[in-house]
Amino acid sequence: MDLTLDSLIRNVKEQSEQPLVQLDAASRTASELGELGDSLLNHFVDICRRSGHSWAEIGQHLGVTRQAAQQRFPSFDTSDAVTFERFTQRARNTLEQTEREARELRHNYIGTEHILLALFGDSESLAAKVLASLGVTRDDVLTAVVARAPRGQTDTTGPLPFTPRAKRALLEAATVAVEMGHNYVGTEHILLGLYRGQEGFAAAILIERGAFRDAVHAKVVELLSGYLAARRSGADPS
Repeated sequence: MDLTLDSLIRNVKEQSEQPLVQLDAASRTASELGELGDSLLNHFVDICRRSGHSWAEIGQHLGVTRQAAQQRFPSFDTSDAVTFERFTQRARNTLEQTEREARELRHNYIGTEHILLALFGDSESLAAKVLASLGVTRDDVLTAVVARAPRGQTDTTGPLPFTPRAKRALLEAATVAVEMGHNYVGTEHILLGLYRGQEGFAAAILIERGAFRDAVHAKVVELLSGYLAARRSGADPS
């Protein structure tokens, strides 16, 4: 099976021309997939909404309540829940890198796995240093990603959508920053955001390699404390 978003959409559309029937098929397919399945499901929820179907109908076909459906797909009612004003330049560079990572793998979406790969892009970023200190390498992560989400067969074109889990991870990054008392969102917060209750691909990869959230959080705090001490002493923290 060619696991690209386009091929999955074609497969679902071949089963029926009715939006709600398509949604049923998309839901069954998505249950067997990871974040690519989320993008597939989003596509057909969007079609149902544009076709005039209510959240109650969509929830019924997804097997959840109307409220649960709305909570799971908030991006269909708002322009974008993620804002980047407080993201540092390195964090913004990481977000730009996510698309390059996805295109290199010929994936038609940006998932948490692409965010994780992008965090290795700047070796001087705090997230990259945390991952290195815990023995997590880009090559190892890339191998794990390709094993579960093989490279696509054709180059991707046009804008690539973030999966719901990827969007949620970025929202959680901002929440982590607030909880840590920081007025900015850095790469370290993006890394910690990958763990926040998403059961996403990136978190699974990290946990499989022994990089548990508590260990990552402790290393972030340790390195940040070192940076602050260096600044107070007038030394270059980098």
